[in-house]
Amino acid sequence: MAKKTPPIKYTSRDFDSIKRDLVEYAKRYYPDTYKDFSEASFGAMMLDMTAYVGDILSFYLDYQANEGFLQTATEYDNIVKMAKQMGYKFKSTGSSTGIISLFVTVPATNAGTPDTRYMPILKKGSVFASSEGASFVLIDDVDFSDSDNEVVVSTTNEFGNPTFYAVRAHGRVVSGISNTEVKTVGEFQKFRRIKLDSRNITEVISVLDTEGHEYYEVEHLSQNVVYLPVKNRATDASKVPELIKPFVVPRRFTVENTRLATFLQFGYGSTSELTNDSLVDPAQVVLNIHGREHVTDTSFDPTKLTTTDKFGVSPTNTTLTISYRVNDSDNVNVAAEALTSVISPILQFENQSDLTVANMDIVQSSLECTNEEPIIGDVQLPDTQELKQRIRNHFFSQNRAVTRQDYKSLIYNMPSKFGAVERCQILQDKNSFRRNLNLYVVSKNLDNQLIKSTSSLKDNIRTWLSGYKMMNDTIDILDARILNLGIEYSIKVENNFSQFAVLEACNTVLRNLYSRTNEIGEPIYVTDVYKILNSITGVLDVIDVEIVNKVGTNYSDVFYDIDTNLSSDGRMLYIPKDHIVEFKFPALDIRGAVK
Repeated sequence: MAKKTPPIKYTSRDFDSIKRDLVEYAKRYYPDTYKDFSEASFGAMMLDMTAYVGDILSFYLDYQANEGFLQTATEYDNIVKMAKQMGYKFKSTGSSTGIISLFVTVPATNAGTPDTRYMPILKKGSVFASSEGASFVLIDDVDFSDSDNEVVVSTTNEFGNPTFYAVRAHGRVVSGISNTEVKTVGEFQKFRRIKLDSRNITEVISVLDTEGHEYYEVEHLSQNVVYLPVKNRATDASKVPELIKPFVVPRRFTVENTRLATFLQFGYGSTSELTNDSLVDPAQVVLNIHGREHVTDTSFDPTKLTTTDKFGVSPTNTTLTISYRVNDSDNVNVAAEALTSVISPILQFENQSDLTVANMDIVQSSLECTNEEPIIGDVQLPDTQELKQRIRNHFFSQNRAVTRQDYKSLIYNMPSKFGAVERCQILQDKNSFRRNLNLYVVSKNLDNQLIKSTSSLKDNIRTWLSGYKMMNDTIDILDARILNLGIEYSIKVENNFSQFAVLEACNTVLRNLYSRTNEIGEPIYVTDVYKILNSITGVLDVIDVEIVNKVGTNYSDVFYDIDTNLSSDGRMLYIPKDHIVEFKFPALDIRGAVK
């Protein structure tokens, strides 16, 4: 006769329930074998050991199950991996970009006018530095002979005639310095993955192999067409210096970032499989007619115009020279008038043979720079909750901007080299007859305080959104109004507790809570303050909580009537949709008293 299988309770998951079930199991099925269930017995120890192991296994089983879903995951690296699955490109290192003013001194001609022959071109790649030691690289060439530049008299002789003129021009800079790594690769390997040695890498500039082939960065390996600028040789070259042309890129890679490293991911094709680098006729891609009476529609991707499925060529038996930009400072935000050091300028003069060396040296040594506006970028990683929200918004946006969340997701996902906003909010302009949208943005400075976004950052946002927004959407990018608030409260402390210790605990909890950045238009709930204070050990009662408006020196000039904008029951403070709340100095703005 077959032995009957005893029932097992699979609902027991913690130590106590597992041990209790084991005791019941032993009493029921081994009543004559084991009878000593006292806590000091050897059998009790074995039951404790078994329950202990079961509790640990249950914990890790639940933990791993939670880590498999974006909603419940807590490990930062796991969230980053899920972000990759959902198409979100994680940026481990941010960069700052902005506009700098450049000054040179040029000699005057005999007629007293500026000698344009000595107005040089400052080439891209020139390096500057801030007072804090952060390096910045010039992105574009700056021509000091441009008619839009400002020219003023610098020095005169004893007769009042100009001898030198000062020329001011503007250029775009991005944080970081250029660096190069050389990687030797061997035999063919599918989906080769190369780890870069440096940290704080913000951008991969170029990848070249020994044979001179260039590998291009793409958004995904199935993308085999990139659009490159080509010099315009037509008659309108002065107005349109470069043309955008599509290029097939069989040699390509993607950049993958983790919190600690940067990787280059290649495909699994080989050089021998390259048969045709020309573009496919889009008409044949869109409509496939195979001698049938019906037409089959297929999706058309303008970035995928070749028919290969190898995801690009994997480098083999060669040496790769990888150039990239890396931050040389932990904080790449720069306050106004702080980018003042010229490290390695690259100046070029036209027709140098006609110029004197002395005057050229004067021009080169006179080069100065400064930034009239703060240079702001993304300086810190988003926390787990913010990262989850960005991932979900990016996944739903589908690389187009239709809803408000689409716009916000695209702005937060803008490449960090173009700058970054701390918070954004988009609202429909109800006073406009067209589909006009008001985009409110705000940034942070070196001290982690809210400030207005710079004009160059707004220009980058406008350009970035132009490739995703609906054709009939018009967008105005505006500054969110910064509303500085404070909290004043009074509590009653239990008799057997130190008043100073309890008050300090209350201040610490509130200051930590309100040190995070609010969303634009997010209200303040007064009831949260009551709830938090009442939960602190030693607090007998919360007598009063008052929200105060901070204006004047070191604060914003936004005045807000607190009493008028409180809800009728005093539970919530309404905040306008274009305002953002900031507790600028938590140690001073959040204060309590014991009564």
